[in-house]
Amino acid sequence: MSTPPIDNTPIRILVVDDHTLFRRGLTALLSRDASLLVVGDAADAGQALRKAQELRPDVILLDNHLPGVNGVDALPSLLEVVPGACILMLTVSEDENDLAAALHGGASGYLLKNMEGDDLTAAVHRAAQGDSIIAPEMMGKLISAYKNTTVRTGSVPVATAPPPSVKNSTPTTQAMASLSPREFDILRGIARGASNKEIARENGIVETTVKIHVQHILRKLGVSSRVHAAVIATEQGLL
Repeated sequence: MSTPPIDNTPIRILVVDDHTLFRRGLTALLSRDASLLVVGDAADAGQALRKAQELRPDVILLDNHLPGVNGVDALPSLLEVVPGACILMLTVSEDENDLAAALHGGASGYLLKNMEGDDLTAAVHRAAQGDSIIAPEMMGKLISAYKNTTVRTGSVPVATAPPPSVKNSTPTTQAMASLSPREFDILRGIARGASNKEIARENGIVETTVKIHVQHILRKLGVSSRVHAAVIATEQGLL
């Protein structure tokens, strides 16, 4: 169980799902963590908008398959009433189009309902800290969605993307060239959707070292999230 933040201010959460038992179970699960506080719940997008405006949550856990307006379609309105909130999709849908629509709509992450409870609470903490979180099972579909977008927009496909080189290169390839061999290994792990713990085990280093490398990678690539770094890695042909 996580410990409360130093200032003892809990992360305020709004749960949005049309199944009453699931909302209650999720609330009970999250309440086991003293640093998380479920301030309310909603069964549809209309209720979610009213509760979000009233309660001002830090994180919204949002199902996609809601009666009336789908969760993905409600994203713009929710972000308008609580622009500072992080919205995590929590759904059974493994559809690539739902994933792409959610991220395009401003969701901070896309999680599946079959995930472990401890992983969910960790994801909420990471989202509140500004991270983007994608279920590992969905990372391959994220990459596929990116590739499809590349084909439709006529961008340079991954297979013909130039290798990283400092001379006559784009800012992205210059940034890639600045990565160390260890950082390349860790970036490959990020692109596969591996956790820091898994990357640490694969590379024979401690998890704290992986976290430091990830921070360096994000800074060098000029991005703020692991998801964006994974997309860049795929574009540059690391997978």
